[in-house]
Amino acid sequence: MNGAHDMGGVHGFGPVVQEEDEPNFHAKWEERAFALTLASGGGRWNLDMSRFARENAPPADYLSRSYFEMWAYGLEKLIVDNNMVTAEELEAARAGEHFDSTESPGLAPQKVVGAMRRGGSARVDADVPPRFETGQRVRASVDAPPTHTRCPGYVRGRTGVIDRDHGVFIFPDTHAHGRGPKPQHVYAVRFEASELWGSANQGGGVYVDLWDDYLELA
Repeated sequence: MNGAHDMGGVHGFGPVVQEEDEPNFHAKWEERAFALTLASGGGRWNLDMSRFARENAPPADYLSRSYFEMWAYGLEKLIVDNNMVTAEELEAARAGEHFDSTESPGLAPQKVVGAMRRGGSARVDADVPPRFETGQRVRASVDAPPTHTRCPGYVRGRTGVIDRDHGVFIFPDTHAHGRGPKPQHVYAVRFEASELWGSANQGGGVYVDLWDDYLELA
């Protein structure tokens, strides 16, 4: 979708400030927002559903929140959409009212650490033939679906070269909406800077990981 999260090449936001020795979390509540999102799901939602819950926020909400504030925002949407709590119960909780949810947590506390260590790779062992080969020139689709996609807006309709084949992965566009994994190859595609940003940007390039369905031969 063309949401506020897709900011590649957008003017007016200033440089990216890099914090030296930046910690994973800047406050305890950030740790909690991260852990709750992962522990609460327990099969109710997947990584791509979680991403879509955050990026689907209205632009004013998305741009006014910090990174982990958006994780908390997405978690609220996920637990309401999955009938774990009601919107009214959430509002009551904000007002300090206590209630006991009848829903069990996605993961028991003692299982959270193990699940975190195992991770959740989107790579799959599936015998799916690649549509493209290293060195081929390809063009990114101009499609701009209103649903989840990992094809950034600034490469749509642009031409690049397949640099490498990463293997087979779950397709996020279907996975985020409960339409199955649709496994396919993911490629590192190199785009010349001038192709993306115009003739004033000569030299160098940008590598973007793109799924089969985002590409066509140029």
